[in-house]
Amino acid sequence: MTGTEHDPATDPGPTSATATAGWLPCDVDELRATFLFEHLTDDQLAWLCRNGHVEHAEPGWLCREGEPAERFYVLLEGGVALYRRVGTDDVEINRTHQVGVYMGAWNAYLGDRLPQTYLHSVRVLTPSRLFVLDAHDFAKLMTEWFPMAVHLLEGVFWGTRDAQQLVGQRERLLALGSLSAGLTHELNNPAAAAVRATGTLRERVSAMRHKLALIADGPYDRATLAVLIRLQEEALERYADTRRADAVGALETSDLEDRLTDWLDDHGLPEGWRVSPALVQAGIDEVWLDRVAERVDAGALGGAVSWLAYTIETEQLMAEIEDATVRISTLVGAARQYSQLDRAPFRPVDLHELLDSTLLMLEHSLAGIDVVRRYDPSLPPVPVYAAELNQVWTNLVENAAHAMGEPGARSGTLTLTTRRVEDAVEVEVADTGTGIPDDVLPRIFEPFFTTKPVGQGTGLGLDISWRIVVNKHHGDLSVTSAPGDTRFVVRLPLEAPAPSAS
Repeated sequence: MTGTEHDPATDPGPTSATATAGWLPCDVDELRATFLFEHLTDDQLAWLCRNGHVEHAEPGWLCREGEPAERFYVLLEGGVALYRRVGTDDVEINRTHQVGVYMGAWNAYLGDRLPQTYLHSVRVLTPSRLFVLDAHDFAKLMTEWFPMAVHLLEGVFWGTRDAQQLVGQRERLLALGSLSAGLTHELNNPAAAAVRATGTLRERVSAMRHKLALIADGPYDRATLAVLIRLQEEALERYADTRRADAVGALETSDLEDRLTDWLDDHGLPEGWRVSPALVQAGIDEVWLDRVAERVDAGALGGAVSWLAYTIETEQLMAEIEDATVRISTLVGAARQYSQLDRAPFRPVDLHELLDSTLLMLEHSLAGIDVVRRYDPSLPPVPVYAAELNQVWTNLVENAAHAMGEPGARSGTLTLTTRRVEDAVEVEVADTGTGIPDDVLPRIFEPFFTTKPVGQGTGLGLDISWRIVVNKHHGDLSVTSAPGDTRFVVRLPLEAPAPSAS
C-alpha cells in the first residue's frame, strides 16, 4: 500500500505518521538513527514516513525468493535470517539483529530492465519492527534523490554482469580449446595407427598374391591345399582366442619367439625370425607347428608356414585398423555426447554417459592418474541441461587433475561416485591431491578467485559450476578437503522443475 506522494522540497509534512490499518507510528528520529538514512534531510525523512510505514512482524516468512518484489524493508528492531533456494530447500546464508539492515525490493530502481522478483527469502526470527516502503516509491526515491548514484550503480551492476558473461564465455572457450587440443591428440594416434597398418597391409596382400602364385605353380596337390586351408582357419581361430585372452608377459613372449625361430631354423626355414612374432601373437607354439609338419610334405612346409604367417599378419593388421577406427568413432561419439549437439537443451539423461564422455574427452589430462568409477547402476535418468552439466564435470575433473601434479608428472587417484539420496542424486568427484588450504576453502566459489598462476586460470570455473548446479538446476555444490582427500559433491533433484535460464 502506498501513500500520497509529495515533493519534500515543497511539502515537508509532519515528522511522524499515525499508525493506520495496524501500522505503527513512524518516527523520523528513529529512521535517522539507522546507517541507511542517517545522512538524509528532515524533509526526506518526513517523506519516508509519509510514503512508508512501520510494521510489527511475528516470526515467520517475510518474503520468498522468486515472488514479485513489491516491498523494500529496513529492520528497526528484532532479527531476520536470509535464505537462498537450493533445490526444494531454503538454505540459510546469513542472520542478523543489526538495526538498519535492508532487504526485499532493493534493486527496484533498475525498473523493468530486470525481472523484479525477490532474490532471497527472508524469515523473521523474533518479534520485530520493520520500516516498509513500496517498491515503486523506493525506485522513485532513488532516481529523484540520487540520480548520479543511480547511474553509477547501474553502470556497476550491468558492467559487472556483462563482464561476468564475457569472462564466462572466455572460460568456456578456454575449456573448449583445451578439449579440442586433447581431442586432436587423441584422434591423431589411432588415425596414424590406421594409416601405418593400411600401408603395411597393402604390402602383405601383395606378398600374399605372390605366395598364392607360387602355391598355384608349386608341388601342392588338392589334398595339400585342403590341409593348408584348414590350418589357415585353425590359425585364425587361435589368433581370435589369443586376442580375447589376457596378454602374455614380455619375457614369456620373447622366449616363445626364440623357440619358434629355432624350430623354423631346424626345419630348413632360415627366415624364421621374421615370421615368429606373428605366430606367437596368434598363440602358435612348437606343438602346433609339429602338427603342421606332420600334415604337410617337407618340400611344401616352408611355403605353408610362410602362407600361414602372412594370413595371421593380415588379420592382425585388419584388427589394428578396426581398433583404430573404433577408437576414432568412440572419440567422436564422446565429443557429440559431451557437447550434446543432437539433444534437446533440457531433458532426462544418463549421468554415467555424461561422466564417461567427459573422462574420455579429458583422457590426455589424466595421464598417470588412476580413474575409479563407483557408479550406482540403479540410478534413474536425471532431468538436466546436459551440455552445461558436462562443463561442471570438466571443471571439477580438471581441478582434481591439477591438484595431483603438473601435466606429464601426475599421479594419484580420481574417484567418481554416483548415488541416490532420497529425492536427489549425488555425483562425487574425489582426488588424492594436495587438498585445499583452510583459508582458501571458503572462497573457492567466489568469482575471479583463483590459486593458479597468472594466465592459467580465470577464477570462474567453480563460480560457473556453482551457478549451473544451484541456479540453473536447483541443486547444490559442496566441498570438503584435507590433504590427500578432496571431495566435491554435486546434488541434483530427480524431479526438478524447469530450471531457470539465468
